[in-house]
Order: sequence, then structure tokens, then C-alpha cells
Amino acid sequence: MKQLISIVKSGLTSFFSLLAFAGLLGSSAMADPVEDFYKNKTITLAIGYSPGGTDDVWARLVAKYMSKYLPGHPNIVSQNVPGAGSLLLTNQLYNTQPKDGTVIGLINRGVPFEPLLGGKESRFDAMKFNYIGSPDRDILACVIRNDAPVQKLEDLLTKEMIVGATGAGADSQTYPEILSNLLKLKIKIVNGYPGSRDILLAVERNEVHAGCVSYDTVARDAMFRDKRSHILFQAALEKDERIPDVPLVTNLAQNDNERLALRLFMQRSMMGRPFVAPPGVPAERVKALQDAFAQAMKDPEFIEEAKKSNVNIHYVSPAELMDIVKAAYDSPPQVVDLTKKAFGRQ
Repeated sequence: MKQLISIVKSGLTSFFSLLAFAGLLGSSAMADPVEDFYKNKTITLAIGYSPGGTDDVWARLVAKYMSKYLPGHPNIVSQNVPGAGSLLLTNQLYNTQPKDGTVIGLINRGVPFEPLLGGKESRFDAMKFNYIGSPDRDILACVIRNDAPVQKLEDLLTKEMIVGATGAGADSQTYPEILSNLLKLKIKIVNGYPGSRDILLAVERNEVHAGCVSYDTVARDAMFRDKRSHILFQAALEKDERIPDVPLVTNLAQNDNERLALRLFMQRSMMGRPFVAPPGVPAERVKALQDAFAQAMKDPEFIEEAKKSNVNIHYVSPAELMDIVKAAYDSPPQVVDLTKKAFGRQ
């Protein structure tokens, strides 16, 4: 009898040991490798501009809420990396930053098109970035002092406008540059300003007549709100519903070739404010970043804070961003050549 009891006990012990082992296997199978990676980690969200502009506002909002939806809930720290209209940051993300999902960036919407359009300082393949999403699709507006020589769009054909800019690849420079060359507008560019806020301060100090920056940035500018400046034109494929009375600069195009070149160039307006991860980040982490970004866009507190910050949510998905870039790179060579010529890059 004792021997039988011993055998039963031994069997039960083995049985429970097997159950425990099976439980460990099940726990291992259920473990989330993305959560394991991001737990107790810090993600750097690099911003390709100086503090104070709309890009800076968006990046810090996203950093605040995106962690909530990422597995492991890593801390997300914003870091400004201004330089050449975010081209400096874009090159860093592609070539020197970690490719493990711990560094992401907010870059200028025009930078992905730089290699296509002959940008000599671009050191990246735009098709290989991992696009995370964009929180909006803000248009570019050129705001000008009320006492400047140029006061309406048509004046640019005969009078000079001095415009502040950051650097190559940035909207603040590329828009005036291509419009000047393609449409023969009289625009002089003064570059080297760190960001859009600095450009608007230069307008206020009368260092330059105008600045071509996002409409959301213009709408928050004290000089514009005080009606000491006004929007000369909007640069987009379609008018922004918030400023229906402001003319499109495309109205000055004289022929089909100019219209086609402007259309290729202004596809960037559809990109909004692209958040990207470097190439080579594991696919499951890219997917987690994309999903967390999309979920943050729908967070009620995020939406409310965006309203208070005077920015407008218009989510652009990673697939949409990639489609826009691909469509541009699939453009007919003659259209690309004309656009490059307008940049003075041929």
C-alpha cells in the first residue's frame, strides 16, 4: 500500500511538473517581442527644425500620446535637430542613426523628393524609409508685410519680393526657388534661418518682406493676427477651405509644361508632415510604430489638445505617403527634367 501511495505521489509530481512546464511554454509563446524590446526603453523623436514652429508643436504632441499605444510604453523624448530644412536630420536618420526603432524623425515633406529632383546634398533613398504617418496635410502660404512693395500675386511679375528661408530641401526655400525660375517671378531668397518661426520673426523685424511657411504656422503668428501682414498666395494643388479667397500661385502658369512641372513639385503638399523611421528597422517594430501613431490620432485627449494648439488633424497613412513618393519617382523623365530645370539643377 505504501508503495502504491509513493507511486501515485510520484506520478502527481511529474504531472504537475509537466503542467508547469507547459505553462512556461505557453507564456513564452504569448510573449510579445516588440513589448519586450520597448519596455524600459527611450525613443528619440528628432525634429528637423528649431523650436516654436508648427512641426515642433506636432512632434511634441505625437511624442506625448504615441507612447500610450506602443507595446512596452517606452518614453518618447523630442529633440530638435535643425539644419537645411530637415535635410541634415534626414541624412542622419538614413546613414548614422540606430536602425532598431529607438530613433524616429519628423522631416520636411519636400525632402523625400530631393534625390529625384537633383538635390546634391541628399544621401538617402526615399523609397527605403519606413513611413510612419503624418498628422496633417497643411498647405504652404506666403505671408508678406503690408508695407512691402509687393501686395498682390500679380505684382511678383514686375516687383521684387525678398523672402526668408531655411535651406535646401525646405519648403521655405524650394517653393520660392521653383516659382521664381519656372514662372519668372521676381523673388530674392535669403536663407540660413533655423526654422519657420525664425523666418516670421525676420519678417516682423523687416529683414525680409515675406516668408513661405505652413498656413498653420502663419495662423498663429502675432503679426498676421494683428493684420500687419497678409497671405499673398497659397501654394497647393487645390485651395485650402480655410482661406478660399487667397489665390493659388498656379494661376500664373502660362502653359501645360509649366502646369505639369508644378504638379510634380506640389505633390509634396499631399505629404503633410511625414514621420519616418530609418531603413532596416525590424518589420514588427515598424508596424507597432505605425499602429501607435494611427491610434494616437484618434485619442480624444490628443484631438482636444491639437485644437487648443491651433493645429488641424488630417491623418495621412504610411501607405498613402509611400504611394505619393512612388508616384513622383514614376513621373515621365521629361517632366522630371523640366522640374529640375526650374530648380536650376540642370
